[in-house]
Amino acid sequence: MSHDHTAHSHAHCGHTHDTSHLSDVRLVGAVLLNFGLTVAELIGGILFGSLALMADALHNFNDCLSLIVALIARRIARKPADQKRTFGYRRAEVIGSLINLTALILVGVYLLYEAIARIFDPQEISGWPVIIIAGIALAVDLGTALLLLRMAKGNLNVRAAFLHNLADALGSVGVIIVGIAVILWDAWYLDVIMTFLISAYILWHSTSMIRESIHILMESVPENIQIEELIERLRAVDGVDDVHHLHLWQLDETQTAFEGHLVVPRDRASEMESIKSAIRTELANRFQIHHSTLEIEFDDEECNGHHVGCGLPMTTNANAAGNAS
Repeated sequence: MSHDHTAHSHAHCGHTHDTSHLSDVRLVGAVLLNFGLTVAELIGGILFGSLALMADALHNFNDCLSLIVALIARRIARKPADQKRTFGYRRAEVIGSLINLTALILVGVYLLYEAIARIFDPQEISGWPVIIIAGIALAVDLGTALLLLRMAKGNLNVRAAFLHNLADALGSVGVIIVGIAVILWDAWYLDVIMTFLISAYILWHSTSMIRESIHILMESVPENIQIEELIERLRAVDGVDDVHHLHLWQLDETQTAFEGHLVVPRDRASEMESIKSAIRTELANRFQIHHSTLEIEFDDEECNGHHVGCGLPMTTNANAAGNAS
């Protein structure tokens, strides 16, 4: 048998973010902006009786925490691979996103509770102060979102923090609408309705994103790869009789790892290296997989009690591929 661990372009040792310092500065700035906004909205909500404003303050405070978690996770993720973490620490960002999204779901549930309670205990709302504070909040939310927008692309950790701020911006718009409605029609009940809408938005987006975090942490097959197509492509490589015992999983949002057993005719043993090279090329070009572990078996050998020349059923391969090595 032959084992091969490929060299790959996304080396885990020494992988860094090109704009890491700039990203950290942006995150720190976003934390300071949101903390100041949290204090202002909380005071305003208490003084002027707006549940929506206090809900937005609570959400902004959660944003501060989420940005701090995102910052810490990014710093941990930059650590190089070592003897304990041979793949490196990049999954720290996925864990950070899971923490942030879980906290966001709890905030959404709490807002639902507060909105229901306010139905039975309505409060007087001062329209103009609420509008002014929410307007300031909207400016800060949009500014923070702009700071995070570029960083959020391709980074689940920062995208979770970005979602916090985007939800805040929409919440601020909702509070402004409530303030206007109170001034014009004394429609205090819109405060409750808007809180329900903000909560629904938070829960909808956070639950959809948290599935992505769990998908990666469970070492699942990437959603953009069809395991049956991958198997067919590898079996079509010249010199490969069969492919089985596949394991395919995401290391993080951008890197996928693969390992598998390749069955090669005994009389083509001298071509083993060229066959492995063809497999690596197919994995990289077709499926963007740059980390692979290939084990060569010959068609006259036994593997786990099965004659490898016969191969395993396609369904067995697909099921096995969903589990980590």
